[in-house]
Amino acid sequence: MTSQEHNTRLEAETIRKVTWRLIPFLMVCYLLAFIDRGNIGMASLQMNHDLGITPKIFGFAGSLFFISYFLFEVPSNLAMQKFGARKWIARIMITWGLITASTALVQGQTSLFIVRFLLGAAEAGFFPGVLLYLTYWIPAAYRGRIIAIFMVAVPMASFIGSPLSAMLLEIDGTLGLRGWHWLFILEGIPTVLLGLVCLFYLTDRPEQARWLSEEQRNWLSARMEQERAAKKTAGKHPTIWQLFRSKEVLGMALICSTASSAGTVLGIWQPQLIKSFGLTVMQTGLVNSIPYVIASIAMVWWGRHSDKKNERRLHTAIPLVLIALGMLGTLATSSLVTTMMLLSCVLIGAYSFKGPFWALSSNWLSSASAAAGLAAINAVSNLIGGGLMVNVYGWIKEETGSHAIALAPIAVLALASIITLLTLSSSKRQMARNTPANAAA
Repeated sequence: MTSQEHNTRLEAETIRKVTWRLIPFLMVCYLLAFIDRGNIGMASLQMNHDLGITPKIFGFAGSLFFISYFLFEVPSNLAMQKFGARKWIARIMITWGLITASTALVQGQTSLFIVRFLLGAAEAGFFPGVLLYLTYWIPAAYRGRIIAIFMVAVPMASFIGSPLSAMLLEIDGTLGLRGWHWLFILEGIPTVLLGLVCLFYLTDRPEQARWLSEEQRNWLSARMEQERAAKKTAGKHPTIWQLFRSKEVLGMALICSTASSAGTVLGIWQPQLIKSFGLTVMQTGLVNSIPYVIASIAMVWWGRHSDKKNERRLHTAIPLVLIALGMLGTLATSSLVTTMMLLSCVLIGAYSFKGPFWALSSNWLSSASAAAGLAAINAVSNLIGGGLMVNVYGWIKEETGSHAIALAPIAVLALASIITLLTLSSSKRQMARNTPANAAA
């Protein structure tokens, strides 16, 4: 075997081993995150009546998660750098699991507001923290497909969570508790237990990975150090305030906000939209899960296609177009089947977007700004998608009575995101002609 053949085999074996060690476990963690943040959508089918929650109040309660998420996300990601991924991810999961379970104790809108705000603060930093964590372990050439595989947990959370939540709502009255009480309790406890497992399972850096051979550890550590060195820029590290003033970071946040809005709004409101066609709770849970399994398959294929073509810009833009067309299409139909087809297109776009976009963003950001930059992009996009658009949906729905009209603003946001993406990537490509670049625009 030649030296080149040996190196190629070593690379393949190392990446395979790292992928199988980290990604399935992190996927399960992320799946629980989205089940716990999104289960309020299914719970609303009972809870809103019990607590006297109107669409506007429900929209505001849903948005509070993202407001606190925005406030705490960047500090959380910086804390992970200080304390290490193993301890910090465990801390995040244990606290958000406990708060999810405590949602069963809410008595009215005020306590609901408080617990949703606390849940966002607890979960803040998990997703960008994992993205940052993967930059320690996964070379840039593999990140598109790896991030896409990891993020399959997002649509799968609704695919699994919707029928599961519907089943839990059906045990209404057991031990004197309502179905939505059981939903929050039984979906919060597994997160706490998995958070404890993080302390024993995760490894902070490749050089500490005893589950890799010495040769594999040395190769991976050297490869990741080479990539970090290639991305270093001269000058001071940007401050958090500089990041939030950066046109580049804010532009990427705006681009991401369309997918965030589409996924978040449908995650919270889609069960009520589907039930408005006259379905039962169980039927609603089953139908609600269908678009997510389709989106799961599409996002993995799209992420692999992006890596294969070594292209990120169009692979990010096309899903945004799909979101806009799907949202606008709902205005022209009153059929459940057609509506679900259109919402499937929206969710395919929202989730297929993620792999190419986050690979593009992590490559565009320097090593110095990656931790805070990724968190800032995710925080701002979640603030727009969850903090603003979930509220906008509730306001429009209460005023017009139409779910379709309430979806229209996201189509407008998609158009702005497409224009921003093409402008920003054009600027990046111009810079790449003058200096060596690592990112495929």
